[in-house]
Amino acid sequence: MRVGLNGLFLGEPHTGMGRHLAELLWALDARAAWSECYVVLGPRLRGDQSAPPRQPFRRISTTHASMAPRPLPAAPAKLWWEQIGVVRAGRHAGIDVLHTPYWANPLLTPWPTVVTVHDVIQYVLPEYRSGPRSRLYFALGVRGLRRATAIITVSECSRRDMVRMLGVPADQIRVIENAVGGHLRPVRTPDALERVRRAYGLPDRFVLYLGANDRRKNLDRLIRAYASLPRTVRDEYGLVIAGRQWPGDTPLHPDPARVVAELGLTDRVALTGGVAEEDKAALLSAATVFAFPSLYEGFGLPVLEAMACGTPVLTSSTSSLPEVVGDAGVLVDPTDIGAIAAALADLLADAERRDDLATRALERAARYSWPAVAERTVAQYRRAFDGAQDTVAAPRHVSPP
Repeated sequence: MRVGLNGLFLGEPHTGMGRHLAELLWALDARAAWSECYVVLGPRLRGDQSAPPRQPFRRISTTHASMAPRPLPAAPAKLWWEQIGVVRAGRHAGIDVLHTPYWANPLLTPWPTVVTVHDVIQYVLPEYRSGPRSRLYFALGVRGLRRATAIITVSECSRRDMVRMLGVPADQIRVIENAVGGHLRPVRTPDALERVRRAYGLPDRFVLYLGANDRRKNLDRLIRAYASLPRTVRDEYGLVIAGRQWPGDTPLHPDPARVVAELGLTDRVALTGGVAEEDKAALLSAATVFAFPSLYEGFGLPVLEAMACGTPVLTSSTSSLPEVVGDAGVLVDPTDIGAIAAALADLLADAERRDDLATRALERAARYSWPAVAERTVAQYRRAFDGAQDTVAAPRHVSPP
C-alpha cells in the first residue's frame, strides 16, 4: 500500500495543521510495518521545494510538483494545487491512497481518499467565510469531503459540528485526536528557563497566551480580564502574548497591541512575536498559568502542549476544549470577562491548586501519543485501500442471454 500525503502545510510549520502533518509523518516514519510506503506530495514554493522537515525521514520519500501555472496569484494557485496539482503529483508517485490532512480534498481522483478535517470554523462562525470567493471555496471543500472514502476529525465536538452543519453521517467520521511531540515536556533547568526569559523579554512570573490573534481566540477579553485584576496582582504577574500575529488591525484579526495601549498596560504586557519550536517547552514551563479562552477550537493543540509541559491551564468551557482538558484545568465561560478574571485571580493566589493541576495535566497529556495517532490513521488508509481492492476484485454481473 503506497499512501500519498498532501504536503502543502509543511510549508507552514507554525500553524496547527502544519504541526499536525509534521508530527504524523515522523510517527509514520517510525513505524515498523514495511508493507506500507508513504510519499509526501509537495508543491514547489517560489520555484523551490517546500519547507524541509525538522529531521530527515528514513522511509518517507517526497515528490514535488509545480504549485500552479505561473500567472496565477496565491489563492487560485493554492486551489489549483489542491484540485489538480496534488493529483498530478500522486500519479507521478504511483500512489494507491491519497490523504489530504486538512479540509481541501480533491473532487476527482483515481484513488480512494482519506481526509482529515480539523474543524468547521467557517460554518460555526460564518464571519470566517464572508465574501463570495470564500463561500465558493468552502462549498467546494464540502463537496470534496463528501466524496472522501474515509473522514477523520480530531474531536467529538468537530464530529458533532460536521454532522450538524454539513450533513455528513456520523458513522462516516472517525475521531483521532491530536497529540504532542516528545520535545514538549517540563523544563526545570534554571539555565534553560533563564535563557528563554532573556530571549523573549519575559518577566519572572507571568500568565501566558500562545497563539495567533484571530478574533475567535478571544484575546481582547483575555487582555481586559487581566486589566481588571488588582494592581498588586498585575505588579507580581505580567501577561505574555506569544506567537505570530496577523499583520494590521482588522475585524477578523484585531491587533492586541491596540487593546494593550488603550488600557495603559504597555509596561505589564509583553508581545513576543513568533516563538521558535525549540524554545516552546521552556516558554510554556516558565509560565505560572497558561490562559487560552478561545471561543471555538476543533481541538485546541496549544492547551495540550501546555499540559504536556506541566503548566496549569485556564481555558474555555466551550467547543472541544473540555474534551482535551478534562479535570486537569480550569474551564470558564469565554464570553464573560469577569469569570476569566476571577478564575485567573484564584489560580494566581493558590500555589497548591496550581501544583495539583500541573500533576493532573501531565497525567492527562500522557494519554495523547503520536504513535497511537499514526496507528489509527493507518487503519483508515488500510480501510480505504482494502475497500478499493474489493471493488476491483468483485465479479461483474452478467445478465443471462
